[in-house]
Amino acid sequence: MHKRILIVEDEASIREMVAFAVRKADMEPIHAEDAQAAQLAIADTVPDLVLLDWMLPGTSGLEFARRMRREELTREVPIIMLTARGEEMDRVSGLEAGVDDYVVKPFSTRELIARIKAVLRRSHGDDEAGMIEIGGLRLDGPAHRVFAGEEPVRIGPTEYRLLYFFMTHPERVYSRSQLLDHVWGGSVYVEERTVDVHIRRLRKALEPWKLDNLVQTVRGAGYRFSGNV
Repeated sequence: MHKRILIVEDEASIREMVAFAVRKADMEPIHAEDAQAAQLAIADTVPDLVLLDWMLPGTSGLEFARRMRREELTREVPIIMLTARGEEMDRVSGLEAGVDDYVVKPFSTRELIARIKAVLRRSHGDDEAGMIEIGGLRLDGPAHRVFAGEEPVRIGPTEYRLLYFFMTHPERVYSRSQLLDHVWGGSVYVEERTVDVHIRRLRKALEPWKLDNLVQTVRGAGYRFSGNV
């Protein structure tokens, strides 16, 4: 089955260019010119990935990303932000809103398709894992869900991948660059600060159950996941 890619972009020329590249890569493009049209498209068919322009009319791409992460239907749908904003704080804002990757305009369609494929691989690569339980936290690989005791933990796709890696490699310290290689993949350029952003988001998701201390900072070395608190 072809992967469905929702393209949320108000500039028709960019939308058509991206849609052409998506079709050429044997994926199915779905068009939306703003957040409202995107919401209707999602209600009709949940996409496999969303390409989301930052500067949309009405509801911004950043706010729409936050909305997607709040809603059960779209919480685990990967998001790539298309943006002309290249400043570090802007990128961090996108990551903190739950965006999985970003591509700065102007971009080549070849780079964009490579990013789409990389994010899709990362998002769907852990389904074969079994049940893992550490320190009261349980990860169900086949169901792609996380539980604190018997309660489900709401967690974004990147935080899920990070947690999956930690829980399958407990009690070991990993540097930021090592985590980038293992969780994001060495073929995708992402800054090391990205790791800190997603560590914060992961801890925040675990905080209601006082399990955030399972993710430990090792000063001068990186991060470790440990049930020995």
